[in-house]
Amino acid sequence: MTGRVCDLGNLMPVDEAISRLLDQAPPPPLVQMIRLDQAMGRVLAADIHSPVNLPAWDNSAMDGYALRAVDLPEEGGWLLIGGRIAAGDQACAPLLAQQAVQIFTGAPLPPGADTVVPQERCRIDGERVWLPPASVGDHVRKEGEEVRRGHLLLKAGKRLRAQEIGLLAGAGIARIEVYRPLQVCLLSSGNELREPGDPLAPGQIYNSNRYCLAELLRGWGVEVHDYGVMADELAASRHALSLASSECDLLLSSGGVSVGEEDHLKHAIEELGSVDFWRIAMQPGKPLAFGEVAGKPWIGVPGNPSAALITALVVVRPFLLRAQGMTDVMPRPLAVPAGFDWLQRNKRRQYLRARLTPGAGGQLSVELHPQQSSAMLTAACWADGLAVIDCEQQVLKHDNVMFLSFADLMQ
Repeated sequence: MTGRVCDLGNLMPVDEAISRLLDQAPPPPLVQMIRLDQAMGRVLAADIHSPVNLPAWDNSAMDGYALRAVDLPEEGGWLLIGGRIAAGDQACAPLLAQQAVQIFTGAPLPPGADTVVPQERCRIDGERVWLPPASVGDHVRKEGEEVRRGHLLLKAGKRLRAQEIGLLAGAGIARIEVYRPLQVCLLSSGNELREPGDPLAPGQIYNSNRYCLAELLRGWGVEVHDYGVMADELAASRHALSLASSECDLLLSSGGVSVGEEDHLKHAIEELGSVDFWRIAMQPGKPLAFGEVAGKPWIGVPGNPSAALITALVVVRPFLLRAQGMTDVMPRPLAVPAGFDWLQRNKRRQYLRARLTPGAGGQLSVELHPQQSSAMLTAACWADGLAVIDCEQQVLKHDNVMFLSFADLMQ
C-alpha cells in the first residue's frame, strides 16, 4: 500500500503475501450458460458486445414538444401542434415545417425533429404551442449515444450487479456465459469450540468464526460447504482435510495456525500437501498460512475472531475473487484525514477498526474504536471500515490515513 521499508524479521509483508496468493490462484471454475434472471452475483466468463444500438433510435428525454430548432425564432415563438407521440408509438410521418409534436419521455422523435422542449416551459393556445428559445439537440437521446452496435458492453471477469443485469436486459440479451460458483470448504480448528445454544464447560467458547466467515464467503459469491470443527488431533485434522479436498475447489480454515503444541493443522497439511508461507506482517492476523491439500488451495486464518475477520477481508478476499475469474480484485482505499494521533510505531501494518465521522464543516475524518483487540468483534460492529497504519508509521491528527470501507470489502 506504501513504499515504506521496514525490518520485518521473518514476517512476510502483506502486499507480498497477497501478490503470491494471486500468482497461485487456480484457474476459474467451469463455464455455464444461464438465464439473465439467474445472473445476480455471478462472474462473466466471456466479453459481451452489444447486439443493438443503445438507444435504438433518437428519442425524447422529457415530456414536452419535439420540433426542428431551425423553425423556432431566437427569442422563442409559436408553432402549430402537429400530433402526439407516446412511448411505444411509431413515429412514421416526418415533422412538417413550423410544427411541433407533443412527445413523451422515451418516445421516438419523428423524422426531421432534432430538439425537445420540456412541457413545463411551454404555453398552449388551442392548436398552437409557444416554446422558449432552444438549441439543436436539447433533451434528445441520440441513437447509439450510450453504446454502438458491436461495441464492448461488459468485459469477462466482471461480477454482475443489478445495474449490469439491467444493461444486458436493455440490450436484449437473455442468456450469458458465467463461471459456476466456487465451492469452498470451511473448517474450524479447536477442541474448545462449541455451537451457539450449547452449554459451555470451563475453558470452552462459542464458534463465532464459523458464522462470520461463512457469511463473508457467501457475500463474495461463494458456495460454502461447512465441515464443522476439527479436533486438535493430527489424525482428525488429516481426515477432515482429505475429505474436504476431494469435494471442494478450495479450503479455508480458522484456528490452528499459531505455534502452539496443540495446533496439529500445519502438520496435517504438510503430510497431505505443502505449506507455502506461515506468518505475515499484519496486525491483527500475523499467523496466516497458505498451501495446498491434495492439489487444492488451502488458506488458514487465525482463530481470534477479529483477526480472522480482518485477514479474510484483506488477504483472503482478493484470492477468492481471482479464483472465481474476476479481474478487479483489490479494494480502493480512501485517503481521509485522521481524527486521532497514532504515535506508537509498529513493525507490522495495522488494520484498526474505525469509522468515518463528519466534522462541524461537514468534512469526514477517521475515528478509531478504543478497543483494538484481535479477539473482540465489538469494535468491528461499531466500525464501518479499517484505518491502515503502515509499518513504522506515525499519524498525527489531520494527516491523511488510508481507509478501507467494509461496504467495499464485503462484496
